[in-house]
This record gives sequence, C-alpha cells and structure tokens, in this order.
Amino acid sequence: MIVDAHCHAGTGDGLTGPWDTAAPLSTYLRRADAAGIDRTVVFAPLTSDYPRANAEVARLVHGSRGRLTGFAFVSPTADRGHVAEMVHQAVDGWGFRGLKVHWRDGHITREIADVARARALPVIYDPAGDTGTVETVARAYPDVAWIIPHLSSFADDWKAQTAFVDQLVRLPNVFGDTSGVRYFDVLEDAARRAGPGKVIFGTDGPFLHPAVELTKVLALGLDPPARALVLGGNITRLMRGVRRDSHRPVPAAIP
Repeated sequence: MIVDAHCHAGTGDGLTGPWDTAAPLSTYLRRADAAGIDRTVVFAPLTSDYPRANAEVARLVHGSRGRLTGFAFVSPTADRGHVAEMVHQAVDGWGFRGLKVHWRDGHITREIADVARARALPVIYDPAGDTGTVETVARAYPDVAWIIPHLSSFADDWKAQTAFVDQLVRLPNVFGDTSGVRYFDVLEDAARRAGPGKVIFGTDGPFLHPAVELTKVLALGLDPPARALVLGGNITRLMRGVRRDSHRPVPAAIP
C-alpha cells in the first residue's frame, strides 16, 4: 500500500500564495489515484484559524470513506493554552492520527511536544532549515516521533538538508519526508545512510504533482521490503500507536 504522508486540504485565509489560500483535492486525488497512491495524510494549509481549518479537514476525511487520514494543524502562538483541547477534539472526536506544525506560526513549544508525547502522536514539524531546533526537540522528547518534511527545507537549502541527513542517522526518533526535495543526491544519501526505516514518502500535494514526487522515491532503486517501508510502512507504524482518551466526553460532532 502506498501512503502519501504529506498533503494539504481545505482553505486558508492568508492569500499570499497557494500555501495559505486554498488546497483543493479534486485534481490531486485524480493524479494520486492514477499514480497508484492508495491513502493520503491530510492537514490544513497555513491559516490564522486552525480550529476552523481542522474542522474543514475533518469533514473531508469523514467523506472520503477511509481514503484520507487527518492530522491536526496547531499554531505554537495562536493556539497557546488550547493545544490539548484541540487535540482532544481532533483525535477523540474525529479520529486524527498526528500533528502538523509550521515555522511560520512560531517556534515549536513544550505545550505541543507534551501533548504529542501524552497521546503518542507523530509530529510533522517544518523548521525551515533550522536543524538546531530539530536537534533540541528530538533530544528533549526522545519518545516523540518527529517527521521533518523536505529533509528540513522546502527552500532548497542544501546545507540544511545535508546537516539534517546527519541528524537522521544519529537521532532514532527523527524521520525525514521526501516531499519537495530537489537535490536527489541528498535524498539518496538519506535513504542509504539512515536506512529506509527513517524515510517517509510525501508529496506536499496538492501543490506538487504526486506522480512526480513518487517517481523520485521509485528512482532510489530500493529493494521491495525497503521500498514498502518508505512508501507506507513507516508512517503507518507511527500512526498505529496513537492513544485516544476514553475517560473524557467526546466534543461535539463535526460542525
């Protein structure tokens, strides 16, 4: 089974570019289906209101009949003091399986990391090449799975990406996703040095073409068991251990 572990869905309110304006899924799903992608992890685009955006993602997930899996997007600044409640709604009410955090919303916080640890939630954290923060949070929270998209930099920061590969080798709880990585030799180095168990297939859809992103992973020439880990096995394992809270009332249904 092929799982795309990085795709945006829904609408944002920034209007500065695709990343914070709209992430429609219709074209993405057509392309992903044609490429043989079976399931997709989705989360909101950048926005100023993640409770609203997460509810929109929940509606899309609910209507997908298992095709989509939701991650809750949380802001370290705007959602300060409310992360646990947002996660309770997303995980216990809507069945979400992880968290997404982006550097544009603020520096990763202990509040987010503590909730991730308590719920055994994998965290997709985009640090914009700030590998120092990756080192810090991975060491401070060794029992949290940190998935770093784009091998740490969507901006093609080769120095950051190569430094991140070293972290991928050293830090057992750090994983790298393949989305948007254009320096193929760095991607190949990550899979070779850290091993296929540390690399996760993602597309950054709908903004990038899923078939193109999949082709990069296939071009790594991994043997079938290793390829199966990268293309779905790793993210499936990380999502499997999520802890739901059965002792608290489930919040209201999807609005």
